[in-house]
This record gives sequence, C-alpha cells and structure tokens, in this order.
Amino acid sequence: MAVSLAELILLSLLVDWMFRKLRIPGLVGMLFVGVVLGPYVLGNLNPALLAISADLRKIALIVILLRAGFELSGKTLARIGKMAALLSCVPAILEAAAVTLLAPRFLGLTYMESAILGCILAAVSPAVVVPLMINFIERRMGAKKGIPTLVLAASSVDDVFVIVIYSGLIGIYLGQKVSIASKLMAIPVSIILGIIVGLCLGWVLYLLFKRFNPRATKRVLTVLALSVLLIRAEHGLENIVPFAALLAVMSVGFIILEKNEHYAHEISAKLGKIWVFAEIILFTMVGTQVNVQVAFKTGFAGAALIGLALIARSVGTYLCLLGSNLTTKERLFVVISYIPKATVQAAIGAAPLAAMKLAGLNTGPGEVILAVAVLSIILTAPLGAWAISITGNKILQVAPPEFTDSYQAASESEAKNGS
Repeated sequence: MAVSLAELILLSLLVDWMFRKLRIPGLVGMLFVGVVLGPYVLGNLNPALLAISADLRKIALIVILLRAGFELSGKTLARIGKMAALLSCVPAILEAAAVTLLAPRFLGLTYMESAILGCILAAVSPAVVVPLMINFIERRMGAKKGIPTLVLAASSVDDVFVIVIYSGLIGIYLGQKVSIASKLMAIPVSIILGIIVGLCLGWVLYLLFKRFNPRATKRVLTVLALSVLLIRAEHGLENIVPFAALLAVMSVGFIILEKNEHYAHEISAKLGKIWVFAEIILFTMVGTQVNVQVAFKTGFAGAALIGLALIARSVGTYLCLLGSNLTTKERLFVVISYIPKATVQAAIGAAPLAAMKLAGLNTGPGEVILAVAVLSIILTAPLGAWAISITGNKILQVAPPEFTDSYQAASESEAKNGS
C-alpha cells in the first residue's frame, strides 16, 4: 500500500504541475490520475489502499471544510444571508424536478426512480468548489461583495438539503414506512442542529486553547480529530436525530475565527499545508470511483439529461441572484460555480443499486442511476473546475487592501510565532 501511495503522490504532483502550466486547475489532473490508476482502467493501485479510500476521502474533505470555516467572516455572512439561503435550495429543487420530469422519457425510469436520480445529481461538489473559492478568498478576489463566501456557504447547505430528501425517497421506494413531512422537517432541524453543535464545540475549543495555549500543531490535530468524530456521530445518530456534520465542521472554524483571529489564522495556515497532501488524496480517490464503461452505458440520453438538468439549475441560480448588487458577469460566475459534481455522486451514486439488490428488486434502474451519476462526474467536474477558474480570474475584482484575507494574516501569524 505504501508503494501505491508513493506512486500516486508523485504522479499527482507531476500532473498537477502540468495542468497548472496549461492554466487548468490541478485538481482536474488529479481526478484523471485516479481514474487511470483506479480499478476500472489500469488497476495499478493496491486493493488495501482502495479499501480505505472512503475514509481517506472523508478526512480530506474535513480538511477543506475546516479551511472553509476559517474563511467565513461573520460580517460577510450577514450581508449575503438571504442569497445564501435561496441558493442552498432553489437551484437543487429545479434541477431535481427537471430530472424527475425528463428521466422517464430519456432513460425509461419511473417517476420515483427519476426523483431519486434527481436528488443524487442535484448536489454540487464541495470537493471541487470549496478549494477554488478559498483560493479566490485568499487573493481577495470578489471579497468586496462576498461572492466566494456566498458560494462556499450556499453550496455546503445545498448538499445537506438534497441528501436528506434522497434518504426519504429511497426509503419510500424500498417500501419502508417513511413520512415525507417528517423528512422535510428534518432538513431545517439537521442544518440548525449541525450549526449549533459546531458552534458549541468551537466555543469549547476556543476556551481550552485560551486556557492551556497549546502549540498550533496540537490545535490543528485536536480540531481535525474532533471533526472526524463529528462525522462519526452523524452516522451514529442518523436514526435518532438528524444532524448535518459537515456544517458542524465548518461552524467550528467559523466560531474560532470570530472569537480569536490569531488562533484561527494559525490553524488555517497549518491546514493549508496539510491540504497539499489531502488534495491529492481527495481527488485521486474520487477518480478511482469512476467507472468509465458504466458511465457511457446511458450514452447520449444520459448526457442530454444532465445538460438539461444543469440548464434548469442555472436558471434557478440566476433567479436567486436577482435584486442583488452583483453584476451580470458576477451572477454568471455564481451560476458556473454551481455546476461541478463529484463528491456526493461518487459517495451515493451506487447506493440505490446496492439497496435494490438487498431488497430483491429489479436492479436495472439502479444500474442506470449509477451510470448517470458517474457520467455527471466525468462531464461536470473537470469542465466545471476549469470554467470556475477561468471566469473567476476574469470576472472577480480584487478587493481593496482593507479586505485583508486570512491567508495573509495566517502567514504573518506563523512568521511571528514559528509554531
């Protein structure tokens, strides 16, 4: 396993450098490395490494979500709150609705099966979007209007929204006694409880850091370990109380930043260094989940469905921004930022197929759902990442010096403390 990991790191670093030279986000190259070396193409990776890929992806995602939390300014969130709330659900609803209405005609699925597919496709990828938004925040691009922060906050809630609805629909499909009303109620409960738990944990950590003043590296390890436990707690409590652990993780970083910028900047700087490794793990491991042969089983029909659903999503995104102080080009950037799919699709794309097998149902619809989910990753993750990078650099304006970014502050903090 160690040899496979070493080969993966070296090749990813090389491809990352090559793609950046071509002005394409390095994460696109890492995705392709994972696809090529994964079990569905060359099969060069050690099975032991693939066996723990889900845990590795989870830890890497925690790293980037923590970084996102440390970039969420309370003042900026107060300005963009209404838009973020709309963006967290309206685009996803329109995309899922489009898939529900069109998939029976395009793919021969029932409306219920189409709705399940719609929920899987409607989730934007935090793995792709969050790192790119953090990069813009660090360069103060779009900071004056809080555009990257808007995308960060809204896209994170978007995932929670569609996953909760998906769990309700799959339960109904399998014949379980599921109350739609209770599932809908679970969405705000999950979001609010996740944020409250994260804020409370972050507050406690702030008090402990203030009392014992551990070195920055130990603070990072503590925050990381507790964030992993938050994810575990979500799974342990899923049948008792809904709880959005990913939002809790982000909230930990947010409250520490609000209470003590010095601590937050130190931790953020350390996480930035960890991200160099975590980024490779996250995107290559997502790539290993992509079965190219399965993806193209649905052919043009699957691609057309994804394209039409994205149009519906884009219309919803644009409508949410009407009346805002964003220019037409800035609204276009937000629309493009809501395109990439990878994380959720890789995580639960195969879940309906597995559930259908377990229930003794016809697995044909599950195979179609998996194929379209994988195809959505292939079509939208690389193109979406590239489009975000290109349009962001052209459209977003660099904020004045008073909008000091946390990256600069973190660097100054590290230089002073050397911890």
